[in-house]
Amino acid sequence: MLDQTQAPPIAQIKGLRVEFQTKDGPVVGVENVSFDIRSGETVCVVGESGSGKSVSSLSLMRLVEYGGGDIASGELLFDRLEGGEINLADAEQTTMRRIRGNEIGMIFQEPMTALNPVFTVGKQMTEGLRLHKGMNKAEANERALALLKQVRIPEPERRLQQYPHELSGGMRQRVVIAMALACEPRLLIADEPTTALDVTIQAEILALMDRLKRETGTAVMFITHDMAVVAQMADRVVVMYRGNKVEEGTVEEIFENPQHPYTKALLAAVPKLGEMRGKQYPEPMKLLGRDQKSIAPIPGTEDVLLTVKNLTTRFPVTGGFLRRTVANVHAVEDVSFSINKGQTLSLVGESGCGKSTAGRSILRLVEPQEGEIDLDGKNIMALSPRDLRTARLDMQMIFQDPFASLNPQMQLSDQVAEPIHNYDTLKGAAVQERVEMLFDRVELPRSFMRRFPHELSGGQRQRVAIARALALNPKLIIADEAVSALDVSVQAQVLNLMMELQSEMELSFLFISHDMAVVERVSHYVGVMYLGRIVELGPRNRVFENPQHAYTQALMKAVPIADPRQRKDEKDLNFKPIPSPIHPVSYEAAPSQYKEVEPGHLVLTTDSGY
Repeated sequence: MLDQTQAPPIAQIKGLRVEFQTKDGPVVGVENVSFDIRSGETVCVVGESGSGKSVSSLSLMRLVEYGGGDIASGELLFDRLEGGEINLADAEQTTMRRIRGNEIGMIFQEPMTALNPVFTVGKQMTEGLRLHKGMNKAEANERALALLKQVRIPEPERRLQQYPHELSGGMRQRVVIAMALACEPRLLIADEPTTALDVTIQAEILALMDRLKRETGTAVMFITHDMAVVAQMADRVVVMYRGNKVEEGTVEEIFENPQHPYTKALLAAVPKLGEMRGKQYPEPMKLLGRDQKSIAPIPGTEDVLLTVKNLTTRFPVTGGFLRRTVANVHAVEDVSFSINKGQTLSLVGESGCGKSTAGRSILRLVEPQEGEIDLDGKNIMALSPRDLRTARLDMQMIFQDPFASLNPQMQLSDQVAEPIHNYDTLKGAAVQERVEMLFDRVELPRSFMRRFPHELSGGQRQRVAIARALALNPKLIIADEAVSALDVSVQAQVLNLMMELQSEMELSFLFISHDMAVVERVSHYVGVMYLGRIVELGPRNRVFENPQHAYTQALMKAVPIADPRQRKDEKDLNFKPIPSPIHPVSYEAAPSQYKEVEPGHLVLTTDSGY
């Protein structure tokens, strides 16, 4: 292993300044940023959205020009394998095409935009290998298959024949990672590669990237806002704020002795697993530099609002000449739980475990096959479409991607008022007052009411989505990964906001997430899902402090902790491949049976497949 301080830098960014031309004149995206990345070293670039971290990486690939950016000054030096040092800032595009994908690999944040929807996964994976490595079709296919196995995709042979839309988000992201690693690049740029992934897959991907870095001496530039991932991966950390580098140091220096006020605030906003030990109820986080209302635990009530019994949702798989149903995807299988008024139940698990489908089934956005759903005395399953519409006054949903759930052509005030107009709950000037009040509640300036979604950052858009969900005074809000794509500091503010609203308005939340530290912070009860079933259910402190099911224990082990001295080792991660949830039509699923290990703490005794 090379001593990283002695190894020559593979890439050097010197005095980089990037400008974007707008109607109001040039806007500076990055200003006077300099740092090096050495062979076999991981440099993590952290900061919130808009701080310029992605712009720096896109400049190195010279892709920033395709997004309207212009490298105004600075040098981007790259040490090529055979040709010595080259300044990428003024390299020819033909040279850049040879370097991209071959010598510099990039993993993009949004896998669906990084993959071409009209080509199969196999075609997209072999393209670079045939172009850069001169492989024939059979060799490229063999290498693609080996890469998919390396990133632990189940049924890899089948995946090569599939199209991107047929894979889950986590699987698509693993395909993108495999493509970036295909040509064994000298420098790997990873832009938020694990944001959309579950804890277990994230742990595997991080371990995989760490192993490849050690084995091949690849230099890694890792862009993230997840400080726990930084603690797990980084050798050195560069902190960016508003286009400038504000601090740089080894991972231990940054975590144990941060100097810049922004770095200190960033670390204070990170929820750490184990912080809630010994506390019975959720409570908001203490944030630096913000006036907090008195931070009090949120006990909730003992009155039951929602009861779900034996909920089962399956999706048909058609095949053959007549498109008959040949099998079913068992997305949710015999799930039961209840939520009290003013309390939060969190569902956690990996992508594809059925947690989002369970949330949508409760609202009947997808139709369950069987089960009972009782919301405040109403039998949701028995309602006609018209009565169901009325019942949805009491239950609202916050979706994972606020940009997709907002209308790009409507002003934000109209979007928040839309549910009020739809249900005719208020008239005239009262509507405007309610919308203004909601904007105040989610801490957005009233001047934003005239804006459109594209004019806001991700965190601001998510607040608009929360304001819209609150417009009808619902009793239950289903939050599906509502904070997973937000920066740490914004995430902490949004979570505090949700908890404050809960204590004031006795709101109940079904909180769907894969971030265990966030779940520990906000939950009264936790249900752990695996392959469509709840394998463990109980009060949050019992499930976190005394996990009983083998899957829950594996999940807890995989969570990265925001402390560089508590890194996970690859040998700690012993995940079994997830079996397929697809079963033939004739398959009879066994009912879910539980044993009570402590009062209210249930563990599945039926074979869960783990």
